[in-house]
Amino acid sequence: MDELIKSVAEKASISAEQAKVAVNSVVEFVKVKLPVIGDQLQGLLSGGGDGGNPLAGAAEALKKKFGF
Repeated sequence: MDELIKSVAEKASISAEQAKVAVNSVVEFVKVKLPVIGDQLQGLLSGGGDGGNPLAGAAEALKKKFGF
């Protein structure tokens, strides 16, 4: 997540602390609106999950959620 925070800070010309707040706000928004994707995004940004495929496991989670 540090890499994303640094990128946001540089591109938006804001402090790293402000960028961290912005990134966390977006992640929380996505988690509320699209929980399956939000969980995957959180895992990716935390260094977990499959870094090669940020949506790895999303289809399986959707299947479980909807009983398929």
